[in-house]
Amino acid sequence: MDIMYTYNQIPSEAQIRKYIRRILFGKNIFCPKRKSRRVNVQSGRYRCKDCRIKFTLLSHTWLSNLKLPLQAWRMILWSWSCAVPVKQTAALTGLSAVTIRKWFDTFREHLPKETNILERIVQLDEAYFKNMTLIMAKQKGTRNLAYDVIMGASVQRHHAGYFLFRKIKPHSKLWTDGAAIYKGIDKWWPIKHSRDIHKKFQFEHTSEIEGAFGNYRTFVRRMYHRHWSINLEKYVREFCFRFSSPELFKKPQILLNKIIKVWDNLLLMPK
Repeated sequence: MDIMYTYNQIPSEAQIRKYIRRILFGKNIFCPKRKSRRVNVQSGRYRCKDCRIKFTLLSHTWLSNLKLPLQAWRMILWSWSCAVPVKQTAALTGLSAVTIRKWFDTFREHLPKETNILERIVQLDEAYFKNMTLIMAKQKGTRNLAYDVIMGASVQRHHAGYFLFRKIKPHSKLWTDGAAIYKGIDKWWPIKHSRDIHKKFQFEHTSEIEGAFGNYRTFVRRMYHRHWSINLEKYVREFCFRFSSPELFKKPQILLNKIIKVWDNLLLMPK
C-alpha cells in the first residue's frame, strides 16, 4: 500500500482515527452501552469502568469488520465521493474491482433514505429496463428528485397513483408525457395535469426530467461500466442523492460525517 502515501488528499492513519473519533464520540470517549464517560484506555482499546464492556474506536459501527488499512479505506471513500469509476479506483488502490464494488455498495447503503415531497411544478416520467421500471419525478427549477422502482416492465395506472400519493404535494402542477397511465390522473389526486405528446414533437413539459434520465444513464455507465436491472434501485438511489445533495460529496470528511452518523447515532450518541 505504499501507493497511498503518494497522494496529498490522503491523511495519515492517526489523522483519520482522530476525525472518526470526533464524529462518533465528540470530545470525550464514552461507553456505547451505558453512555458513561468513566472509560479506561490502553493500546487503542477501551474498557468501561461501570459495565466492564470492552470496545474499540470502530467496534460499535458498521466499520467494525474493517480489514483494510485506514488509508486504503479512506482512498476508496475519496474515490466514491468524487465518482471515480470502479476500474479506475481499483487501479489507483491496487485492490480488486470486487473489493471496490463491495465498498461502494457499503457506502451507498448508509446514505439517508430519500424522503422528498415534490411541489409546485413537477415533471414525471418513466423508463423501462429488463424486468424493471423506474418512475422518477423532478421539481421544476430545483435539484429535488423522487423515484419508485417497480418490478416488471408493465406499469399500471395504480403505480403512478401510488407514487403521487406519497411523493407529490396536493394542488401541485403535474407535467407528464402522453402515456395512457397518466390519463385522468388528476381525478385520483388533487393536481393540475398537463402533458406533452412526443409524437407531435412536444417536449416542453418534460425536458428537465428527460435530462435527469439521460444524466442517470451516463452516470451509471461511466462509474459502474454496465447496467444490470438487479442493481437499478441502488444505482438510482445513489444518483438521486448525488443529484439532490452535491454539497455532501465535495469532501470525504463531509460525506463520512453524514453516513456514519446516520447509522451509528442510536448506538453512540450520549443521552
